[in-house]
Amino acid sequence: MSNFAFGTYRISEHNPQHISALKEAIKSGIKMIDTSSNYMDGASERAIAQALNEFDDSIVNDIEIISKYMLSQNLDEQLKLSLDRLNKKSLDCYLIEYPEEFLIKAVENNIDKDDRLDEMNAKFFDAFLDLELAAKDKKIFSYGISSDAFSLNHSSEYFLPYEDILTLAEDAANEIGNEKHSLTTIELPINLLEQDGLKCSVWAKENGLRVLANRALNTQKENLNYRLCDYAESTEYYHHLNELMEVCDNEMLKPLYNLIEQLDETKHKFGWIGDYDSFLYTQMIPHIKSCLEVIDEENREVMLNFIDMFLTEYRKMVAYECFKNTKIALKDIFKECHSSMQECALKFLIERKSVDYIVLGMRKPTYVNEIVSLLD
Repeated sequence: MSNFAFGTYRISEHNPQHISALKEAIKSGIKMIDTSSNYMDGASERAIAQALNEFDDSIVNDIEIISKYMLSQNLDEQLKLSLDRLNKKSLDCYLIEYPEEFLIKAVENNIDKDDRLDEMNAKFFDAFLDLELAAKDKKIFSYGISSDAFSLNHSSEYFLPYEDILTLAEDAANEIGNEKHSLTTIELPINLLEQDGLKCSVWAKENGLRVLANRALNTQKENLNYRLCDYAESTEYYHHLNELMEVCDNEMLKPLYNLIEQLDETKHKFGWIGDYDSFLYTQMIPHIKSCLEVIDEENREVMLNFIDMFLTEYRKMVAYECFKNTKIALKDIFKECHSSMQECALKFLIERKSVDYIVLGMRKPTYVNEIVSLLD
């Protein structure tokens, strides 16, 4: 049966709730934390260190930390950054993150498929040499690969043939002088809708590797994104909407009034909650800041409080609307599901013998408790 790992993709040291969620996860028995030197510009790794600082060494030593770097980055530099941020002398496992970045560029440059795969293997071998050396120097205990391309169909231009990586690891270990290679881990997307990765996971288990499944609840079908979670309708939304529109109902804040009105009318039009989050940071927040430039600092602070309360409830409403649309779009897949979508999606992975860990973002203590309860 699969276990859960705490994913830190959007975790930051500056958010107390994220720190509380990490500590709750550790108290609840989660033994693996998945991060990257690239997550939140290092804030995720610093958050882990801050949370672990609250526990005795006996507990900390029992937590496996997995971090990542990209082939385009210098391994020694990134590893040093990660170890410094995590306040550790060595890393339990270090993964090559998103290696298909190379394949994408090769396809864009019209490089022949055989040539780009040969070069990809050459890049893996060079990286494995560096990783085996890091293992020899006890800077890491093991390594692996985190790739979306393992879960694609073999016919895809971006597919990574995984059958060669063990041979490459063995050759790298021999060249460095290690008795055996330290390649232990494959991480890839597997979920209820995207099951192509199961073939790779079965191969990995047959060859003594462990498998981490990510994107368990964020999935795609026919080029559309879905979040496999149930969301409740906000009970406070219309209160905060009306309150904000009332204080904006004047000539000076008319642009903000129009924006809020437009948001209310389009809350059901987002494809999935991730679309809204991108829209919030790239378009809404800059627009809101522009609208507030016309008022003094004291009134701006008051307005920001109103806006913050509204946006908190607005996101809940967007999530609720996306949930309703998802249930309709995926009704055939969930017709036998008699509990929440997230429970059905996670039970599907828990029951996969070829999946060792399910990596999940748990940014609130309540999320941690909900997830851990599924293992009982």
